[in-house]
Amino acid sequence: MFCPIINLAKELINIPSISPLDLGCQNIIAKRLSNIGFTVEMMNFKDTCNLWATRGKGKTLTLLGHTDVVHPGKICRWNTLPFESIVKDGMLFGRGSADMKGALAAMVVAVERCVASVPKHNGRLSFLITSDEESSAINGTKKVLEKLNLRNEKIDYCLVGEPSSSNILGDVIKNGRRGSMTANLSIYGIQGHVAYPQFAKNPIHFVIPFLSSLLSTKWSFGNINFPSTSMQLTDIRSGNGGNNIIPGEIFVQFNFRFGNDITSDNIKDIVNKLLSKHLLKYDINWNISAKPFLTQSGDLLKTVKNVVKHVGGIIPKVLTTGGTSDGRFFSIMGAQVVELGLINKTIHKVNEYAKVVDLQLLTKMYENIIKDLIF
Repeated sequence: MFCPIINLAKELINIPSISPLDLGCQNIIAKRLSNIGFTVEMMNFKDTCNLWATRGKGKTLTLLGHTDVVHPGKICRWNTLPFESIVKDGMLFGRGSADMKGALAAMVVAVERCVASVPKHNGRLSFLITSDEESSAINGTKKVLEKLNLRNEKIDYCLVGEPSSSNILGDVIKNGRRGSMTANLSIYGIQGHVAYPQFAKNPIHFVIPFLSSLLSTKWSFGNINFPSTSMQLTDIRSGNGGNNIIPGEIFVQFNFRFGNDITSDNIKDIVNKLLSKHLLKYDINWNISAKPFLTQSGDLLKTVKNVVKHVGGIIPKVLTTGGTSDGRFFSIMGAQVVELGLINKTIHKVNEYAKVVDLQLLTKMYENIIKDLIF
């Protein structure tokens, strides 16, 4: 038998909970939390399972995580089966070991240890666990917090277990994330035969100068908290595949990741001016999936930094890089939000793994953070 953290992580990894499925992961966690005095409430919305559990009263620390994982891809490319976890050479292999069933196991075991040592603690501990973080993020954390907000629930601190570390456990913690905004652009021409271009207008030809301007634009320079805004083309489509047809329209999709030194309206305005400059006939639809958020200071950030330093022996970098996380929904409620998790080098890849020693150390870090803030 392995230690409690590894046993629980293996149990969760062995369940093929591809987003937005949970398939019983949360039931395992709910039973363990109920056994140590948590009040557990399941808040399921449509195809998404959500667990909200609380213990105690007072200032609230929420441990945030997700039981869903991304698809493993082609099984033949794995050295081990993705949903049959195995410990080999000091590493726990399996889909979700790093993102983020390993961290969930560490959180649960850390809380069990804290409660065993101090059954009557001062503040309130809570868990919010969803199964749609890796997919739409519509019916998970966002919906639960909307419901909690209607009940006037106050959350002071949110510790997110996403894999924040780069090379060594704790070398990076996240105190915020950039916003994400996608443009879906359709540019129109006139369809025709390639042999008679005088009777057509080719939108592919029109879009090239625009894309060149788009790629050469400096959107923002960033600041002390956020890197400069980045833009990436994610899709270009036109025509029906015929080599003798000039298409009538072209679809272009591009995504922005931006901090608080520029607004979504600023970005839209720049894009619209570029479109007008190139005299394009177009329709554009914008989707803002996340706004930037930041915890610049406070008890949570101070505590996490101190614990990583004293338990892990490393001074962490405090960054806002990477994709979005469900921590953004807590920030809207006024909570302090910090992410501390495992090394992210193998997340979403074949042969995903987490080091056993890191899982044990992360559990100790979580335990100390909980005691310093709540107990």
